[in-house]
Amino acid sequence: MPRSVNSVAAKARRKKVLKAAKGYFGRRKNVHTVAKNAVEKAGVYAYIGRKQKKRNFRSLWIQRINAGARINGMSYSELMGKLADKEIDLNRKVLADLAMNQPDAFKAVCDSVK
Repeated sequence: MPRSVNSVAAKARRKKVLKAAKGYFGRRKNVHTVAKNAVEKAGVYAYIGRKQKKRNFRSLWIQRINAGARINGMSYSELMGKLADKEIDLNRKVLADLAMNQPDAFKAVCDSVK
């Protein structure tokens, strides 16, 4: 009995890797073995990046809140501590948006905790 090889699935698998490697430089875009490694590494970087994105945005929000708080005469830590004491539940994303786009509303928040 002849050996059966599922070349249709193998070709599809290779095609999937090469499609993911589209736009890469040199052999990374058209040689399967090289492209496979590049795509795998890209997946690792993408996974790490999804975690880093959350950290980076939180850091950005904190910087924006701190800048807005200092304009209103207090530090970031003071503001966040007083917000917790007064049980005002505004997250950092919302506070940063207020500090950037609606300084009057942010000033009202700061005044309510002073």
